[in-house]
Amino acid sequence: MRVDLFDFDLPPERIALRPAEPRDSARLLVLEGGRTGDRIVRDLPALLRAGDCLVFNDTRVIPAQLEGRRGAARIGATLHKREGLRRWHAFIRNAKRLGGGDTIDFGEGVEAVAEARAADGSFLLHFLGDEPVELLLERAGRMPLPPYIASKREADARDRADYQTMFAREKGAVAAPTAALHFTPPLMAALADAGIAHETLTLHVGAGTFLPVKAEDTDAHRMHAEWGRMDAATAGRLNKVRANGGRVIAVGTTSLRLLESATGEDGVIRPFEGDTAIFITPGYRFRAIDGLMTNFHLPKSTLFMLVSALMGRERMLAAYEHAIAGGYRFYSYGDASLLIP
Repeated sequence: MRVDLFDFDLPPERIALRPAEPRDSARLLVLEGGRTGDRIVRDLPALLRAGDCLVFNDTRVIPAQLEGRRGAARIGATLHKREGLRRWHAFIRNAKRLGGGDTIDFGEGVEAVAEARAADGSFLLHFLGDEPVELLLERAGRMPLPPYIASKREADARDRADYQTMFAREKGAVAAPTAALHFTPPLMAALADAGIAHETLTLHVGAGTFLPVKAEDTDAHRMHAEWGRMDAATAGRLNKVRANGGRVIAVGTTSLRLLESATGEDGVIRPFEGDTAIFITPGYRFRAIDGLMTNFHLPKSTLFMLVSALMGRERMLAAYEHAIAGGYRFYSYGDASLLIP
């Protein structure tokens, strides 16, 4: 499909620079069947049914943005996918000043050698020394805010908490699974009281999620792979939910992408561990999920294509027009939508 079919105009003032306070007070645009409604996230227990199950991503964002020098040249690096204990693939700013074998000094005693360079301009960085790379990043790294926020303000200490979900446990993401940012312990208690279950899986979100689609046709776009895991017990419980008539609702596109990667043509959800580069566009037949809670996405992005595949492109364009006119807040720190075909 032509990528420009997924374009829309978004006024820059609709981009949220901080999350709602409290988190579950964010607005929620509900699309269920042919109906559209304006609610808030705290209304979720009344919007779902007993026996439904929400699936969260428990990945934890690491301080994966680094600023350093190679000689006199300033080099910026955003890690996006791990490759072994000491190597990370990274998108590089000022890459023309960096060559294979060069050492980047990130300060705080943190250095990395730029090894192989990929066709997209990214590098494989090998971090030097014996300390775990996680400790090096805690010392020298910054929280990797999305570019549409970072271009408007600097990351600060508050983002260390704001840009993590309450489920964050498994370190490795360089972007938050932002739909889950809206959840609080009181909301989870209310959902449990309403008979709504929840499960967790892990998908380490990469910085590739923010890359624009440069191709003119979706067939020419290639997704960056991300590593994920779901164990057999979780898969078994989710299959039981559906067998009992409940609905599996993915919280965030990252949870959805792993669930769909783990599910066969027969609709059975299976254990999964490894990379996924699944790219969901209109025409895709969903196998694992019955609905999705997600934030509002960028024009012409792979994520807007995904929600268009679930609900229909024209329906989503109309919904986004409604959200923009109604003052909804967009992107990572913005409001949410609940999409049930």
